[in-house]
Amino acid sequence: MRAGGGAAAAAAGLLAAAAAAAAKLALGPSGVAAGGWLPVLLRIGCFGLVFACNAVMWTVFAKALRLSSSSATASVTTTASNFIFSAILGKLLFGETWTPLWWVGLAMTLCGLMLLHTAAPRPAQLLAEKKEV
Repeated sequence: MRAGGGAAAAAAGLLAAAAAAAAKLALGPSGVAAGGWLPVLLRIGCFGLVFACNAVMWTVFAKALRLSSSSATASVTTTASNFIFSAILGKLLFGETWTPLWWVGLAMTLCGLMLLHTAAPRPAQLLAEKKEV
């Protein structure tokens, strides 16, 4: 992955998690807004945030694809960072709990990412990168 590709993929995952959190805030626990205009306006604002986060996320993800050595690397990094940031936002915003199984899953996800990003590039990729420079 070229410089900036991993960061762009992680940022895309963060934006996707933010969109999901905004959607959960917009719908609320019961799906029905409380009385008055303020809760309705806040929910409309959260729905707007969902669309804005998704639009920016797709732009950043496209940049990650362009900067990555393979689409699989960018996709896996974005998905993994989405899972991780969704869990963190769930804990911070909604008081969700992390079970021991969640920690096992997180450790496996991080190990997979480490293997993916530290793997030696194939000789064909090295030749292609030398030609670009």
